[in-house]
Amino acid sequence: MRDLEQLVRKNIWNLKPYSCARDEFKGEASVFLDANENPFYSGYNRYPDPRQLALKAKISKIKNIGAEHIMLGNGSDEPIDLVYRIFCEPGIDNVVAMEPTYGMYGVCADINNVEYRRIPLNADYSLNVKAMLDAADSHTKVMWLCSPNNPTGNLMNRNDLRTILKSFDGIVVIDEAYIDFSSETSWLTEIDTYSNLIILQTFSKAWGMAGARCGMAFASTQIIELFNKVKYPYNINSLTQNIISERIDKVAEKENQVSIILEERSRLAAELAQSPIVECVYPSDANFLLVKVADADKTYKALVEKGTIVRNRNTVKLCGNCLRITIGTKEENEILVKEFRSEGV
Repeated sequence: MRDLEQLVRKNIWNLKPYSCARDEFKGEASVFLDANENPFYSGYNRYPDPRQLALKAKISKIKNIGAEHIMLGNGSDEPIDLVYRIFCEPGIDNVVAMEPTYGMYGVCADINNVEYRRIPLNADYSLNVKAMLDAADSHTKVMWLCSPNNPTGNLMNRNDLRTILKSFDGIVVIDEAYIDFSSETSWLTEIDTYSNLIILQTFSKAWGMAGARCGMAFASTQIIELFNKVKYPYNINSLTQNIISERIDKVAEKENQVSIILEERSRLAAELAQSPIVECVYPSDANFLLVKVADADKTYKALVEKGTIVRNRNTVKLCGNCLRITIGTKEENEILVKEFRSEGV
């Protein structure tokens, strides 16, 4: 890895971050007259903890990683955007990403005026490691890797990811939004091994908290401090911090829901494979299935008319005539299977 200072934008490296009242004060107090807040208690009249220390302490225990390695964002989209703002000089630097993958990597590149180099996956949706590395040059700051991948649903080979981590001298982001639905272990255990590694996870999927908007970035303490310099001071509001904290106390409930989703994933895959319009149900390590049908546009339209919404991925590279179908409840999945068997679909 290049020295971190070489990878970070000069203005960011030299940035003196905004210091809010709660950053400057440490300890116990009973009178708060520092932040121009309404003094009348409502439960939310005070600004939230800008570093989310209590919530990070809980996350640290369930993830078995030090709180100093954690940054919390407004969904995973915030740390994705921050990666560009920290490391990529607009109009000069570039990033490399697998294709197809999560669309926000490319959208954030466009927003930040950073060249986005798309490297197609192999026909079996595995990484083309050589092409990824060959696409990088002296201005390549970041490589984006999603595992399990969206929309293909498969894990990337661990040795392939390790090769990129060892061979690329910039920042490597592994997005593990769907890791709870996989048999593979997280890369969190290797944070100390690779100083250029950033791991993204989320409370939106397995934890069932998409509406709360809370994502997690894990990295070296140096990189986390850069995130903290650039993020907005109160990026995670008190309501979100409180409800996520309550949800973390229900690990058994979350694990039970994951088990049900995995059972339904297997059942739904088998059922859909019997449909005459289905050409392939791809293996999945996520909470969705990528399904190739005879005519994706026709099937999508027919499902919409019946009130069932899936994601049409027909125009996505390597996903021609494919639908991405989230695993729902047993009742929702049974409705979908009946619709696939009907003549209208």
